[in-house]
Amino acid sequence: MAKNSNLENAKRAKKDEFYTQMDDIAQELKHYREHFKGRTVLCNCDDPYESNFFKYFALNFNALGLKKLVATCYDGSPITGNELPLIFDVSEEEPRRIAYKVEITEVTDVNGDGAINLADVAYLLQNDKNVLSRLNGNGDFRSDECVELLKEADIVCTNPPFSLFREYVALLMKYGKKFLILGNQNNVTYAEIFPLIMENRLWLGYKSGDMAFRVPANSEPRETRYWQDETGQKWRSFGNICWFTNLDIPKRHEKLDLWKHFTPEEYPRYDNYDAIEVGKVSDIPDDYFGVMGVPVTFLEKYNPDQFEIEGITKTWFGAANKKYGDQIQVNKNGTKSKVSKLNDGAVLKMSSPPPGKTYYVVSDEIFIQTFPRILIRRRK
Repeated sequence: MAKNSNLENAKRAKKDEFYTQMDDIAQELKHYREHFKGRTVLCNCDDPYESNFFKYFALNFNALGLKKLVATCYDGSPITGNELPLIFDVSEEEPRRIAYKVEITEVTDVNGDGAINLADVAYLLQNDKNVLSRLNGNGDFRSDECVELLKEADIVCTNPPFSLFREYVALLMKYGKKFLILGNQNNVTYAEIFPLIMENRLWLGYKSGDMAFRVPANSEPRETRYWQDETGQKWRSFGNICWFTNLDIPKRHEKLDLWKHFTPEEYPRYDNYDAIEVGKVSDIPDDYFGVMGVPVTFLEKYNPDQFEIEGITKTWFGAANKKYGDQIQVNKNGTKSKVSKLNDGAVLKMSSPPPGKTYYVVSDEIFIQTFPRILIRRRK
């Protein structure tokens, strides 16, 4: 069963290929440079012929003072570009990769042009037989041989398959690894991820928000956030991408400026949580020290010296102090339906139906539900 599960995960990962742009990597990594000196870096979801993570670390190998750079990829991962020439002869109509690893311990100016660039990396891969080797398995990051590489690494840096984010983070935690990885902001609400944030074992990096990714040629067109550039390269973008890390950074200790004052009218209490509603991070009051519900985007500003995380308004966390029975959802257009969603989120009681908003009726009482909220408390 375990082998079948690993094969299914590998198949899912191959359909989950999003290639991060070099500039996005460089703009984030510039804040972490002091962490890499003398370290072994592992990019274990990265075909070096496609991955800008590999290219970034290879090009900056000496500047960062790396000890070793290791990259592995899934077999069958699709090819999108050809910035680095192929080593394996692939003659299929739609060429596919085989699973292999690349290990680099030195990057020199082998072509003598006075600079370290992609030509030097390509030359290194083509001419040093000890650098590149095939993997025995399919390259799944959870396979035994890839886990052995993980054990040897000091820092893991990659864009793991979005669909396998929970499994990926669980593996990093199991082996106590330092990491900087990309993920979706929605991941913070997962039962497997949020407790790590509460325990200060994982936090957000610098950039959060919109990010565009190259995708393979066989990617299906989508109605939104999808396009092809003038070269025919396919792209997709997401508005809720962020970096996850456990490497300490200055941003994590920046104090959030607070200026608003608490009033019961502006900060109503939830009907089902012992906390007040704060609709915007910028509206966190300066003079309130009880529990507050704030948007998930608060984690971009979270300073553990200034705030304490108490929980999250998701059913799995179990912090709600009330459950709702039969519920009628009244949509903006007036249509009604029976639902149970009030029990998975923070709820505010209303004196009358809010104009232009979806609301819920329970035993003739009117409620609205907020988006997921992080429950926090100011440190005194």
